[in-house]
Amino acid sequence: MAPEYVLHGQCSMKLDVYSFGVLILEIISGKKNNSIFNENSYGLLDFAWQNWRQGNGSNIIDPLLINSDSRNEIMRCIHVGLLCVQENAIDRPTMASVGVMLSSHSLSLPVPSKPAFLMNSTSSILKDSSSEATRSSEGRRNYVQASSNEVSITNLSPR
Repeated sequence: MAPEYVLHGQCSMKLDVYSFGVLILEIISGKKNNSIFNENSYGLLDFAWQNWRQGNGSNIIDPLLINSDSRNEIMRCIHVGLLCVQENAIDRPTMASVGVMLSSHSLSLPVPSKPAFLMNSTSSILKDSSSEATRSSEGRRNYVQASSNEVSITNLSPR
């Protein structure tokens, strides 16, 4: 799910774009989004982002998909997938743009920015919210977003 929905309950036209980006990366890598890939990455988006930034996009590709004829198309799909999962919904393309990006090889693609919901950044967001609510709980009703499994977010009301 898109982070703006999970963290703030905000719906936007870009929710499906985020999910589509995750789906593209899952298909290309052959891995689920909740997989842990190595000691330096916390999930598919983190793994894909790290490899893309280091110029190792081919590490993302499922070995069953690699052949000389489709490598450029697969790399373009990874690029589009990363554009779809950018942290800020405003920066994500529309689904119409995604269709054009995937079907036109002459169109230049923008450089993707950091994906949303890297596991380590999510943990720090939740810790910051929790400590802030603890500091300011005098007489007001404070709601803290918390997660027991870093997947589902629930508003908690201190009593």
